[in-house]
Amino acid sequence: MRFPRVDMNVFQAILARRSVRGYKPDAVDSTLIRCLLEAAVRAPSAMHQEPWAFVIVQDKKLLRTLSDIAKPLVLAEIRQSASESTRHHLDIFGQDDFNVFYDAGTLIIICGHKDSPFFEADCWLAAENLMLSACAMGLGSCVIGSALPAFKTDDVKSRLRIPPEFSAVAPIILGYASNEVAPTSRKSPVVLANIAATH
Repeated sequence: MRFPRVDMNVFQAILARRSVRGYKPDAVDSTLIRCLLEAAVRAPSAMHQEPWAFVIVQDKKLLRTLSDIAKPLVLAEIRQSASESTRHHLDIFGQDDFNVFYDAGTLIIICGHKDSPFFEADCWLAAENLMLSACAMGLGSCVIGSALPAFKTDDVKSRLRIPPEFSAVAPIILGYASNEVAPTSRKSPVVLANIAATH
């Protein structure tokens, strides 16, 4: 497969990647999506099991329906945790017009085969490959972890044609950012130990 020419090296893509929560209506081309999937499956995989599989949703009506299914499940989890850090999400997720997918036109759900012992770790590695590649190709992305409770229900798995032996791991929205997203600060690396060789 021919990959599009990009102007970023890997480290530039790492520094440029943002969680994008506002998108233009432009659709993501199927060829670009195929390139992203090819990048995803080049991720490291424990014991070379490659347990990942993908669901691609570009039906905006279905995305809205999935958002409406996900919101009450997220609200129930937030109320149960009742922590200070999650309380402000009550107002956001409680709004009728709030879309957990931020009106993005493309959702890719990375699913893992449950028989593989490290399927979740492998799928998250694939997710990072996909998101960095998307950034290098001029696309915005964001992980929508709040959708996971819905994606694990039998009803939604059936709608998305996810077989019983697979589990949704990493839901990622994609599209062209409607506005530039400012960089966020990061804590410095915390080194618990730096154990040098002894002579």
